[in-house]
Amino acid sequence: MTLSFFFSSVWPCLTVWVLLYISDYALTIACARLYRSGVNEKLVFEGSYEITPFFQRDIDSLRRVSPRFLVMLFVTTFLLATVWYLSAQSGPELFAFASGSMILLELTVHIRHLRNLFMFRAMRKSDCVRGRIEYSRPFILRMSSDELFIFSAFFLLLFIFTQSWFVLGGAATCLSTAMKHRRLARKVAPKAAVAVQPETT
Repeated sequence: MTLSFFFSSVWPCLTVWVLLYISDYALTIACARLYRSGVNEKLVFEGSYEITPFFQRDIDSLRRVSPRFLVMLFVTTFLLATVWYLSAQSGPELFAFASGSMILLELTVHIRHLRNLFMFRAMRKSDCVRGRIEYSRPFILRMSSDELFIFSAFFLLLFIFTQSWFVLGGAATCLSTAMKHRRLARKVAPKAAVAVQPETT
């Protein structure tokens, strides 16, 4: 009954998507601000706090209103509405897959944001973490990739039991994003190796 209502019109999915996309950016800014407020003295991320290169400049400057974000919000919302129109001609599975690929990936990203938010708050207010640790850029990207592979496998297993195209969409987009982060890790690894190579005389 609930899922039928969710897919019976384009507006429930669009509303959820817009709210999640805005929340994603807001939480990224909040975590980046916490990171700079003292957490970076204990936990150091090489390069930008933001993984996605497209948004790194805005996140690094803690820009609350990002033109890039607004453009992507419009584009992705328009694409989702377009898929809804096309699915009305071909069948509901297309829209369920597309909405699942977008919404479930955002929910996965939100888990990261909330974990970082609680962890950063605890690190800033107490000595629960002692010393200093640095994460290289390739390591950050590989860990992100591994985590997304795990979520993709989880959604795929859930799809086997539910046969839900919505869940299958989440498995597909988590897998594709995991592969993208893995490629980025391989791309930046040689640069990181050159950067730490000692000078010879």
